[in-house]
Amino acid sequence: MTQFTYDSTPAPARFGMVILQSDETIELDMHAMRRNCEIYMNRVPNAAEVTPDTLQDMAAHMTTAASLFPQPHHMAAVGYGCTSGTAQIGASEIARLIKSGANTQSVTEPVSALIAACRHLGLRRIAFLSPYIEEVSQNLRDVLADAGIESPSFGTFAEGEDAKVVRISETSLTSAAKTLCHGADVDGIFMSCTSLRTLNIIDDLEAQLGIPVLSSNQVLAWHMGQLGNIPDAFDGPGKLFTKT
Repeated sequence: MTQFTYDSTPAPARFGMVILQSDETIELDMHAMRRNCEIYMNRVPNAAEVTPDTLQDMAAHMTTAASLFPQPHHMAAVGYGCTSGTAQIGASEIARLIKSGANTQSVTEPVSALIAACRHLGLRRIAFLSPYIEEVSQNLRDVLADAGIESPSFGTFAEGEDAKVVRISETSLTSAAKTLCHGADVDGIFMSCTSLRTLNIIDDLEAQLGIPVLSSNQVLAWHMGQLGNIPDAFDGPGKLFTKT
């Protein structure tokens, strides 16, 4: 037998994500924006119907999912990939649950990421586009209002099934975003939900609307890089990634 020795390569920056079983978009978006890092994803089960109760149910699986990242690797940050679920469960509780399972000091989700992005860009009044029923959306708007971010222009596709959200076309999203912003007193727009396929329309919308365009996956990638002190870990569309 010949026993070999080996050199070890330096460990890259690593990020983790806990995402929904039904989500067909966020994994693709994160890898499209990934630059100077590695990213690992684990999933939690979620119900087909989106209600406050089903969103809350995901909390029971979060620590287990976070514990399944490669051990004992340290994660520069871990993101939870559900916007409406964050508003229901609470950002602080999500951070506690994930830190109980993952080796990380920094946890974020689309809500905290959106608030940080709005402050970075100086946004106080945003148009809010949601795929979900009004009860679910209102919970999130209330959380934003508590953070000093108003959403005077609101629109929704009123979809109650998570698996159908990913089928909302880019054309429909673009049309709805332009309608919400037309004549509205807003300084930005947010397209909510990690399942929405928004990444390819952000730059064109910004050019047409003349205001920053934000979406759940875009703000989440940006914020993970900021929290991990690796601002070039991700690179995505829109003013969010270009404003220093």
